[in-house]
Amino acid sequence: MTLEGKIAVITGAGPGLGRTLAVLLAREGADVALAARTGSTLETIAAAVRAEGREALAVPTDVARPDQVRRLADTVIARFGRVDVLVNAAFPGTHRRNVLDMDEEYLERWRSAVEIAAYGTLLSCRYFAPHMVAAGGGSIVNLTSMSSRTGYAGRSDYAAGKAAVHLLSHCLADELGPSGVRVNCVAPGWIASEVLDEWMRARAEAEGVAFEDIRARDVGAMALRRIATEEDVARAVLHLASDHSRSTTGATLDVNAGQLFT
Repeated sequence: MTLEGKIAVITGAGPGLGRTLAVLLAREGADVALAARTGSTLETIAAAVRAEGREALAVPTDVARPDQVRRLADTVIARFGRVDVLVNAAFPGTHRRNVLDMDEEYLERWRSAVEIAAYGTLLSCRYFAPHMVAAGGGSIVNLTSMSSRTGYAGRSDYAAGKAAVHLLSHCLADELGPSGVRVNCVAPGWIASEVLDEWMRARAEAEGVAFEDIRARDVGAMALRRIATEEDVARAVLHLASDHSRSTTGATLDVNAGQLFT
């Protein structure tokens, strides 16, 4: 197991990718601390981690609030004594709206989205990295997005937040590298899910074509002719979290099945 005996923290550990990440890291030997705003969801994921024979700690946390992130770090250290891996996966729901169509309510929502993605990641690194530095090493993996490399109409909140995380990771890699702490990103493209299928169905209806035609057209534009899964993304995170990438820092691993080359 590549993370045998390690302590991993996942922020934004919600259903879907968050659960897949938690279970995979546990299966690879890590005890896992889970942070997100919804306590009931965290407990469900914690149960899945324990089913893999590993310890789990669920800490409801708003990652955009310094006091709560500081409490999260203190709680993890009090329970486990250290942290070896930090995965920042928190992001807000996105609502497609062009900038010129934003009213005051949506402008506030835009600010909050960027704050959760960028400031939330900064806070997690700020309060967990010192423990890695003190231990002489560790791995931080930040989930960004294909949208951090290219913009799409109506997605400026999501793209801006993820792009900020992308460059924040470069800065942190330079700052923390001398202490043996690595900082990298995983940038997913589309991830196979019911949410993605619903979006494709909406596009198909708007264009007056069949869902299957839209899906075939989209997949046909990908080099691998398939859509990445949550497991694909989680395994990329695992690679960067483990010693298999011990000489890799400041890098971004794209997981988009050839949807975008960078």
